[in-house]
Amino acid sequence: MKKLLTPAALATLLLSATAYANATLPLERLFAEPALSGTAPRSLSFSPDGSRVTYLKGKETDANRLDLWQYQIKTGKHSLLVDSNQLFSGPELLSDEEKARRERLRLFASGIISYSWSKDGNALLFPLNGDLYYYDLASQKARKLTNTEAFETDAQISPKGRYVSFIREQNIFVLDLKSGKESQLTTDGKGLIKNGMAEFVAQEEMGRMTGYWWAPDDSKIAFSQIDESPVAEAVRNEIYADEIKLFNQRYPFTGTANVKVKLGVVAIEQPQVQWLDLGKEQDIYLARVNWSKTASLLTYQWQSRDQQQLELRSVELPSGHTKVLLKEQSSTWLNLNDDLHFLKDKQHFVWASERDGYKHLYLYKLDGTLVRQLTRGDWVVNKIEAINETQGMIYFSGRKDTPLESHLYSVPVKGGEAKRLTQADFSHAVVMAETGQSFIDSYSSVLQPTKVELKTVDGKVLTVLESNDVSGSHPLAPFKDALVKPRFGTLTAKDGQTLHYRIFEPKQLKKGKKYPVVVGVYAGPGAQRVTNSWSARDLYFQYLAQNGYVVFQLDNRGSENRGKAFEDPIYKKLADIELVDQMTGVEYLRTLPYVDATRIGIYGHSYGGYMAIMAMFKAGDYFKAGVAGAPVTDWALYDTHYTERYLGHPASNKDGYEQSSVFPYVKDYQGNLLIYHGMADDNVLFTHSTKLYSELQQQGKLFESMDYPGSKHSMFGQPVQTHLHKTITAFFERQLKQ
Repeated sequence: MKKLLTPAALATLLLSATAYANATLPLERLFAEPALSGTAPRSLSFSPDGSRVTYLKGKETDANRLDLWQYQIKTGKHSLLVDSNQLFSGPELLSDEEKARRERLRLFASGIISYSWSKDGNALLFPLNGDLYYYDLASQKARKLTNTEAFETDAQISPKGRYVSFIREQNIFVLDLKSGKESQLTTDGKGLIKNGMAEFVAQEEMGRMTGYWWAPDDSKIAFSQIDESPVAEAVRNEIYADEIKLFNQRYPFTGTANVKVKLGVVAIEQPQVQWLDLGKEQDIYLARVNWSKTASLLTYQWQSRDQQQLELRSVELPSGHTKVLLKEQSSTWLNLNDDLHFLKDKQHFVWASERDGYKHLYLYKLDGTLVRQLTRGDWVVNKIEAINETQGMIYFSGRKDTPLESHLYSVPVKGGEAKRLTQADFSHAVVMAETGQSFIDSYSSVLQPTKVELKTVDGKVLTVLESNDVSGSHPLAPFKDALVKPRFGTLTAKDGQTLHYRIFEPKQLKKGKKYPVVVGVYAGPGAQRVTNSWSARDLYFQYLAQNGYVVFQLDNRGSENRGKAFEDPIYKKLADIELVDQMTGVEYLRTLPYVDATRIGIYGHSYGGYMAIMAMFKAGDYFKAGVAGAPVTDWALYDTHYTERYLGHPASNKDGYEQSSVFPYVKDYQGNLLIYHGMADDNVLFTHSTKLYSELQQQGKLFESMDYPGSKHSMFGQPVQTHLHKTITAFFERQLKQ
């Protein structure tokens, strides 16, 4: 018999439910498990035949311990393919190289953290605890391919599926999957010579994580050989709670020598290296390497040291004859991309260029003759997602409709208008099937965590892979009604260009009350913060808004997805134009009747930390308090490729480097600055902060600091993140509310 509730008990229950539904976000909950963003699967991929979708998913007992799962489209069922614990459990032992690689990829999980499909769709390859595993779908078993004390990294399945290749002890190895025979293709990798491995700036700044590339017929491998001997050796320390680790690291500080790089080709059956001619100028970057659709034509992208010239060069094999197919030039810098695609007709390729001011797609003949521009307009293409030559259609992600949202579009190879294929009012990240008939759509908005659906290109939803609806037992559901939707708007920069902003306001603005403001800033190139997309970092902004702050974000000139004219004003002098635009944002805030113009703070991490310091040093009349996380303070301490891209070489732009450093402005600092840094940061070295600490102390300037033993640049981990944000909150409470 059901027990009936009395009217009083029912009223109490309803009041309790209402309070629960309107609960404000506790700071301790922002970084705890289960994640408030929900459980969107990671590393989504189609099998080559399009019959299934594979993905990585965390365990219920440990969200950061990943297993390999599948969704079979025909049956509509999810199932576990590989349980990582059955192959290896316990703490993983990783090489220093792999630890650094994962930090640069922002991979902070364990278990199966990556995988790849064989071309025939019968097997998957993945690394685990320094060894390699090959999972056969037919037998449903994972075979351990390597079992050595050495670490195997950057594993790849050859295009035809006969071999697995990998790097071991700075050399390239291949393993024949049928015979099990292992062959070593290079032998001189040792010490400062590394074969098939991407150098530091290639990984960190050029977005190139590999140093070798398979020919399409499995016959040979092209690879880079780097010689680190010209690079200055620096002693880098990582400070942990109970020890200090010292590393002798070859670090290419701006203005100093880079690695020497060579490009070679080695055959699998007869491993004798053919070295290719990269030209007389040796102080260059090997930006990209791509095979055409045949093993007789290799291409590479040659970038000048000043990054103002980029050449696509083709190499005929075996003759080694080299030809420049096309050139790109800029008076500032050229952005790299991965949108070179060779067509199956072996006569054409698609290339992306910013030559008209925005990144667009172009069709070329294989000899370098331009056929046509495929996309055009005052908007950017983000990347090519797939090319279906049977349909004669290119699918790409871009921002044709609005710079605030990424969408999937199609455009005919023969030319025509780009057509949007995804739903408005969301930002979309897609994975296309090789057939070009369907795609995985991961989409979100500022208040909707990522949903994942399988769709046809005409928009039909085939299945929902992860609804992530914020209701019921969803971790965010108790706080949903208390979330505020940011208001979007535009301002005008000093040169007339449009600046986009968004503002989080307390849900119930009290009439006549003036609120303190926190300006959330990144401001650096290659990033965009004002978007209509879900970001877990916004939860802290929601927390601040719920606790009586206005939070403001503005994408200043220099940030991405707006074209070169929007990026270029920062060239040769950093934190100048960016700060001018952020001050324009503050001038707008001062016009709002509910904003207290005397209580405006600024907070940022990395480049944002640098900007927060510059704001406090150069615009103290605009900002009362600042929080600077892992900040760059002196660009002479940063690397070549990133720094010289925007500031040029120190020898030719001495004034620009000095004016872009924080140190000339320390004298103007009036107070109220908190600096935090990870003491094992290998990206923005802890030295950036300690050097500033010393100068502030020398000049008698008071500041606060909080440093984290063992933390890297990303400050990963729930305890660290919770403590950090408690520290930031307490600082703003003291400076902006008292």
